[in-house]
Parts: sequence; C-alpha cells; structure tokens
Amino acid sequence: MRPRPSSLAFVVLGLAAAGFASTFLDAALQRDRGTAQIAERAALAQRLGLTDLALFTEARYTRHPSQADLHSAFQDHPVALEHFPTGSLLPPPASLVSHHERLDRKAAAPD
Repeated sequence: MRPRPSSLAFVVLGLAAAGFASTFLDAALQRDRGTAQIAERAALAQRLGLTDLALFTEARYTRHPSQADLHSAFQDHPVALEHFPTGSLLPPPASLVSHHERLDRKAAAPD
C-alpha cells in the first residue's frame, strides 16, 4: 500500500518540529557551558573600561550610542543636515531624549 501524500507531509512536519525543538535544547546546553566564559569577558570589559558594542563605524555618535550626546549630530552647525547615513537609522537613546526639551515646538521659521 502506498502512503498518502498527507502522511508524508505529517512525517516531514514532525521531523521539522523535532529539529526546531532540538535547537532550544542545544541553546540551553550552550548557555550552561558558556556562563563562565561570559562572566570572564564581562569582568575583562569592566576592568579595561570598554564601551558598548560598536554598531556602525562612521560617526562617533552612532558608533557607541550610550556615549553620544543629543547635539553631536549637529556639531558643525545648529541647523546643519545630518551627513552620515547611519544617523537616520539610529535615533538617540531614549534616556538622552527624555532629559531635553523639544526645541522644534518653540522655534520659529526664519523669514
């Protein structure tokens, strides 16, 4: 007797589900093995005073968002346009924005 195509589909779906579940098991095992290494790297980063992960390489305020100030993108001129593409991809951290008054509500357009 030849199996129905739906039976083969259930077998393939079951194998895929088992493979997907095994990735969670592997991740749990890897996490337990890497805990000591992660703690060692965190201690090294703290001892050397290293900053966050560098996401982009072009502008200093997008390189390390936690080290940027709100006005660093406009350091050339107060109304200068952003000239680095990553400045439009990465907004300032919310912790910086919450401390500053929004100036766009008070500014008037020049004549």
